[in-house]
Amino acid sequence: MKGGLPLPAVRTIEGLRRGDIDFGALVAAGEPVVLKGVATDLPLVEAGRQGADAAMDYLLRFDAKRPVIGFVGAPAIHGRFFYDAELKGMNYAGGRAPLAEYLDRIQRGGDGDDAESVYLGSTDLDTYFPGLRAENPVVADGDIAAASTPLASIWIGNRTTAAAHWDMSNNIACPMVGRRRFTLFPPDQVANLYPGPLEPTPGGQVVSMVDFQDPDYARHPGFREALGTARVAELEPGDMLVYPALWWHQVEALDAFNVMINYWWNDVPAFVDTPMTTLLHAMLSLRDRPEGEKQAWRALFDYYVFGPADRPAEHLPPHARGALGELDAGTARRLRAQILQRLNR
Repeated sequence: MKGGLPLPAVRTIEGLRRGDIDFGALVAAGEPVVLKGVATDLPLVEAGRQGADAAMDYLLRFDAKRPVIGFVGAPAIHGRFFYDAELKGMNYAGGRAPLAEYLDRIQRGGDGDDAESVYLGSTDLDTYFPGLRAENPVVADGDIAAASTPLASIWIGNRTTAAAHWDMSNNIACPMVGRRRFTLFPPDQVANLYPGPLEPTPGGQVVSMVDFQDPDYARHPGFREALGTARVAELEPGDMLVYPALWWHQVEALDAFNVMINYWWNDVPAFVDTPMTTLLHAMLSLRDRPEGEKQAWRALFDYYVFGPADRPAEHLPPHARGALGELDAGTARRLRAQILQRLNR
């Protein structure tokens, strides 16, 4: 961090082997953790050791020949994919092209100050690289005990920075080619990270408006407090970072060519809706009410939502519990229908 003191490192565990990792327990501990060297034996990591050309050739073996979504920024952005100066758009352009074209663009661009920034983010691994996951089992089937199927993605580019943001899912991030740096903050630092607009956003998620390389403490004074909670994971190829949902994280790809595979998951059934929908509707229905009403609604939310799930129904007979009982696919459909009916009245 420019002009700042070194930040504490994320806790590291060494000596674990893939297949013996309890990801649920790691996430339940509530802190990020680095699992050192657990994927160094995988073929993509080995190809990366031989150089960028070998890694690119290896990836092209699995190319499904479907155009991929990529983002390209001018050399002036120095790899930081963000808003333009007036906050009216982005400082990069998006498009679709064959994988080989993006890889060729990275090769031809070199690694100097005049290189453009190229970034393929969150690309579905099985759709665009069939067979790659089977040959590189960062996480084997069954390793993640969750109620819904984990989502595997691949990230490819040169020296790029994804501004600090949060995801609604737990995350396993494994650099395969090139080094990565994650700077992480707990969810309660949201105000001190100065979130930007809800839309548009650089990558689908709200991002921090703070430039970590050159923080403006006059505009963002709370960022000093956020730094007091921050920790950094410096990852080599084959390392693995595991962290819980809603942790803020800035991700820097540190080499001329970088590939990362990650897995997202939540331990809730697929019929459970995203809380972001609830947050948006709460802005519509609660945010601008008088303070007394807001505090009264806080008490209701604590009782019905944030407290023990079985408490609101425990004094009622089973036949009278309805939506207060255990949530299943049928109850979820009925609740969703009620919500839509109220929204459309």
